[in-house]
Amino acid sequence: MKIVYNILGTFNSGGMERVLANKANYFVAQGLEVAIVTTDQQGRSPYFPLNEAIQLHDLDINYTENNQHGLWKKIISYQRKQKQHKQLLTSLLQDLKADIVISMFDNDASFLYRIQDGSKKVLEIHFSRFKRLQYGRKGLWKIIDRLRSWQDVSIAKRYDRFVVLTEEDKQYWGNLPNIVVIPNANSFVPNCQADVKAKRAIAVGRYDYQKGFDELIALWRKIYEQKPDWKLDIFGHGPLKNKLQSQINQLGLADVIRLCSPVWDIEKEYCQSGLLVMTSRYEGLPMTLLEAQTYGLPMVAYACKCGPRDIIRDGENGFLVEEHNQEMMVARLIQLMENENLRWEMGRKAKEMSTDFTEAKVMRKWLDLFNQLTP
Repeated sequence: MKIVYNILGTFNSGGMERVLANKANYFVAQGLEVAIVTTDQQGRSPYFPLNEAIQLHDLDINYTENNQHGLWKKIISYQRKQKQHKQLLTSLLQDLKADIVISMFDNDASFLYRIQDGSKKVLEIHFSRFKRLQYGRKGLWKIIDRLRSWQDVSIAKRYDRFVVLTEEDKQYWGNLPNIVVIPNANSFVPNCQADVKAKRAIAVGRYDYQKGFDELIALWRKIYEQKPDWKLDIFGHGPLKNKLQSQINQLGLADVIRLCSPVWDIEKEYCQSGLLVMTSRYEGLPMTLLEAQTYGLPMVAYACKCGPRDIIRDGENGFLVEEHNQEMMVARLIQLMENENLRWEMGRKAKEMSTDFTEAKVMRKWLDLFNQLTP
């Protein structure tokens, strides 16, 4: 069986890229052929290691060039790139002769299902149904976001299977006959245990609007007033790094909050932390929660759409906090900081519950799906 994935690039250190690398490596190890098609790789190496047997193809479309343009120029350029993308991808897929071709709901999603190459088409989404509306943009952008959100449903219907990450998100898409729930897998095999005695909180994610680190930094000022001996390390990179650092400096928190570059051995950082905090405005199924609980790390997260509710049982392996309720977020964090026994017990429960997302369980669901599509 031959599987082809489509994604903008594999050079980022994000959760979607990690999930793709894990799946591709796993399927190759199971004897499947796997190819990854990118549009914006630009010669950069994959951030996460990929098995040498995985075929890599870049179409050199470079959608990210549009980011520097204004609205109208961006629209015109995007249409031109879409046409080029469809032509090049059609030609490549006809050569590859795959059994299943997968879109990760990137720039190919709007036309991949129309390509007649003999393969079954699968669409998978790594965010929530409402991802386009989370930014709360105004004016013409608001209209565009709402239009594209409506189009997402129309597109999803056209694929042989549409895979979402959570039962919660499935409800938001309506009664689609082709929808399937398959969560992300956690591929980490823990070789250490979180040190819940450590007075260090950890957060992980890209420095962008989605992750809500601006809100985390703002509320940490209140944490600092009561727990000045606790540190916060935020691992990631992204366009808002300088803005976030300025916010840290302005609040006088430079001694307790660090913006840390991504690391290969993030598990080491989990094991040196006392708790994990997540303030995302939206998610799909956050890898940082899946990973952290494997190491027995208690978690505090906003109950955003979607994902945290599928991982955290409030009061058992962590705390769920109403979105943007900074007062409650501060209260829950301080509650954990003041109670080492509670951190230990929640961490123990988190490690126990992490078995629901093992690689073997999740990949079995993917293999079953592939077999259903290609009997």
